[in-house]
Amino acid sequence: MILAIAIAALVLAVLPAGMFLANLPLFCCSTSPMPTNDIEGIRDGSTPSVSVLVPARDEAEGIGDCIETALANVGVNVEVIVLDDDSSDGTASIVQGLSDRDDRVRLARGKPLPPGWNGKQHACKQLADLATFDRFVFIDADVRLMPDALSQLVRYQNESKVGLLSAFPHQTTGTWLERWLIPMMHFILLGYLPFSRMRTHSDPSLAAGCGQLFLSSRDAYFKAGTHQAIKQSRHDGLKLPRAYRAAGIMTDVIDGTTLADCRMYRGAGEVIRGVLKNATEGIANPRMIVLFTILLLGCSLLPVVALTVAITAIQPISIVISMVALLVAHLPRMVAAYRFGQSWFGAASHVPATILFVLLQWIALANHWSGRQIAWRGRTES
Repeated sequence: MILAIAIAALVLAVLPAGMFLANLPLFCCSTSPMPTNDIEGIRDGSTPSVSVLVPARDEAEGIGDCIETALANVGVNVEVIVLDDDSSDGTASIVQGLSDRDDRVRLARGKPLPPGWNGKQHACKQLADLATFDRFVFIDADVRLMPDALSQLVRYQNESKVGLLSAFPHQTTGTWLERWLIPMMHFILLGYLPFSRMRTHSDPSLAAGCGQLFLSSRDAYFKAGTHQAIKQSRHDGLKLPRAYRAAGIMTDVIDGTTLADCRMYRGAGEVIRGVLKNATEGIANPRMIVLFTILLLGCSLLPVVALTVAITAIQPISIVISMVALLVAHLPRMVAAYRFGQSWFGAASHVPATILFVLLQWIALANHWSGRQIAWRGRTES
C-alpha cells in the first residue's frame, strides 16, 4: 500500500513536469532580433502602427510610468489612449498632463457602467472604438513595456498569423504571498495545457492568455464580437481567447519576460482577493475543481505524505520513489524561477503554495454558491 502511494505520487508529479518541459520551448519562442535600422524607429509608411489601450481606474500611482514606457517603444508608430473609468484619485490629471506634452497620448472619460457589464471589459470596448490604428494592444495600467515590446509582438503576430496574441510579462513580486501564488499562473499554464495541440486546433477549450497584455488586429477583434462577447467576465485572460476561437480565429500565448514587467498585486490582501475574484471562471467551477484538486495536491502534497509514511514504515524503496517524486514536483517551479526570473523562495515553497492555491479555489466556489461577490476596484459587478 505504501509503495502504491509512492508510485501514484511519482506519476502525478511527472505529468505536469513532463508537460512543462515539453511546453517550455514552445512558450518561449521568439522572433529574431530587430535589425538596427528598424530599432531607430523612423516613422514612415512602412512602420507598423499600434494603438495602446489602457483601462484605468484609480491608477495614479503608476499610470505615468505605463504611458511613458509605451511611448518609448521603437520600430512602431504608437498612440496611447487611456480611459479614465471614474477614478477617485489623480489618474485623469496625470494622463491629461502627459497628453498636453505629447500628442500621441489621449485621455478618454469612461461612460457610466451599464448593467451586466464588468468594468474592465466595458472600458476596453470603449477604447477599441476610439482607436485610430488597425492593431490594438490592450495592457493593464501596471504593465511596463520594454522599448522593443510592440515591434516584437507585431512581428510574431505577422509570422504566426493569429488574430489574438497574448504575452505573459515578467511578474514582479514583493511579499512572500505574491512569491508563492503569482508563479502558479505559469505552473498551471505550462503544466496542463498541451501547447502543440493549442497551436494546431481552434477548440475554445484550448484557449489561454494573460489579461495583462493582448495584441489583436482590428478585423479579428470585431469579428470575435469585441469585449462585448465577454462583457460579464472578470477573467479576460481566459475568456477573450475563447471568444476569438469560438469565432474561428486562432489565438496564441507566449512568454513576455523580456517584453514587459508587471506587478500584478501588492500585498497579501490583494493577492487573495485577486485569486478569488475570477477563480470560478477558471478552475473553481464544479466541472473542474475536483479533477484539479486531485492533480494539484497529487503532484505536490502527495509526495510529502508518501515520503513521511515510507520513512515511518522504514520502506527503503518507497522512500526513494517518494524522494524522487518530491524532487520532480519542484522541478517546474525551479525551472520557472530560472527562466522567468521568479522567486526561488516561492519555488522552494511549492507544496504549501499549491495547498493554499487549491484552498482558495474551494473558497471561491463556496462564495459563488452563497452568492458572495468579491469587490475589486470598488466594484462587485460580474
